Amino acid sequence: MIYKFKSKATGDLIMTQPVGERVLSLIGKPATPQGIIDVDQLAAAMSALEAAVAAESPAPAGSDDTAPKGDRVSLRQRVWPMVEMMKRALAEKQPITWGA
Repeated sequence: MIYKFKSKATGDLIMTQPVGERVLSLIGKPATPQGIIDVDQLAAAMSALEAAVAAESPAPAGSDDTAPKGDRVSLRQRVWPMVEMMKRALAEKQPITWGA
């Protein structure tokens, strides 16, 4: 399943099911096939995502930076497009909706 987030303030944002469900969980929304983040919920949702990124553990001190990183994508990289979407939606007072 794919989550497609939409707002009149931005272009669409598409996320795979695991990523979309994690983002929704972090902002306190159920991972339903359709939903809405109302304008009055956007600031709290952005704060929740930013707090989750801040809480993400950094690499241990002295770790070998030359080791292959693999395909790991950090939470910061995954939620950045959503935070940007939320900022624009809030500025234009537009909700964000999603559908599968």
